[in-house]
Amino acid sequence: MKVITGGVCAAKGFKANGVHCGIRKNRTKRDLSLILSEVPASAAAVYTTNLVKGAPLIVTQEHIKNGVARAIVCNSGNANTCNANGIEVAEKTCAAAAKVLGISADDIVVASTGVIGQPLDVTPIVNGLPELAAGLSDNGSGYAAEGIMTTDTVLKEVAVEFTLSGKTCRIGGIAKGSGMIHPNLATMLVFITTDAKISPAMLKKALSSDITDTFNMVSIDGDTSTNDMVTVLANGMADNPEITEEGEDFATFMQALNSVTVSLCRLIAGDGEGATRLLECRVTGADSKQTARTVAKSVICSSLLKAAMFGADANWGRVLCAIGYSGAKLDVNKIDVAFASAAGTVPVCKNGCGVDFSEEIAKKILSEKEIDILVCLNAGSESSCAWGCDLTYDYVKINGDYRT
Repeated sequence: MKVITGGVCAAKGFKANGVHCGIRKNRTKRDLSLILSEVPASAAAVYTTNLVKGAPLIVTQEHIKNGVARAIVCNSGNANTCNANGIEVAEKTCAAAAKVLGISADDIVVASTGVIGQPLDVTPIVNGLPELAAGLSDNGSGYAAEGIMTTDTVLKEVAVEFTLSGKTCRIGGIAKGSGMIHPNLATMLVFITTDAKISPAMLKKALSSDITDTFNMVSIDGDTSTNDMVTVLANGMADNPEITEEGEDFATFMQALNSVTVSLCRLIAGDGEGATRLLECRVTGADSKQTARTVAKSVICSSLLKAAMFGADANWGRVLCAIGYSGAKLDVNKIDVAFASAAGTVPVCKNGCGVDFSEEIAKKILSEKEIDILVCLNAGSESSCAWGCDLTYDYVKINGDYRT
């Protein structure tokens, strides 16, 4: 597994672009993105669990029922959610994109992100699509990644190279996600492309399996979005023997997919709205995978712990508190906790009770940009990991006037 550049354009046969079409007031902000495969691709997606869903998700679900797609079009600045004509706008977006690309509208994945409940005028999108399509490039992943950003402060893209039955394959992705992010899919926009040849059924199986321990384990603020999804397109241009069942090649593909999704999870969590620190909670010694996941999620979602991490305060009691109300069945008298970072590791709890530690050393460890919260339940061999960020003053400032 080799990390490479290129994002969604790393895989053969994919081009991308992003432009400013006029949805967002700031003309320096790209607000419309496009990803195109040269050939029809296997397609799979997972969607938000929020009962209030954006119109683009409903249209996309219908479009990829057959497991095939050619393109992804996404706007930022407006979520196209809770609008009476939302479906119509999403369909018109696909129709306009299909016209400039010369493909079927049914082969297009459509997505939107931004403010909920604001009417979306499709005119800027329709007018911007010719320029967007004309600028498609195999170096355009960065522009596409910029075009889907809302309150994000950093561009999020990653790609890796791997081998299937002797054939070199690539998989890459871009993502947006900074706020309104909470476990249980989907809680961000993620677009992944690969030139590996894999059937739609196995691609769906791979994605559905992977998200359980990746995107479902990310939380920024406890709010599950209405719009977001993870989509994967696999165009088969690497010419490997098609993956149609589980086996060595499927396992390798899963590993490659996971390396991309974990990297994107960390990028999303580290760029939480107002965040100054990436938090990673690693739970080990659990009696079951579900227990490990439940504990890790509860810790990473604790507002009190997130606030303590902002202040570089080793308030480990908040870790125990979050574990205690998580709903997981465990023996609290066996729990060990430590905080770790590039500056070192400090044990703070042993067998459910505090241990002596240097506040000065702990402060130094918790002042790093990336913090590990290490929890051992001492009850088994299962483990899990969750990602989040600290809770800062800026989070409230950003969301206090997000719409106005």
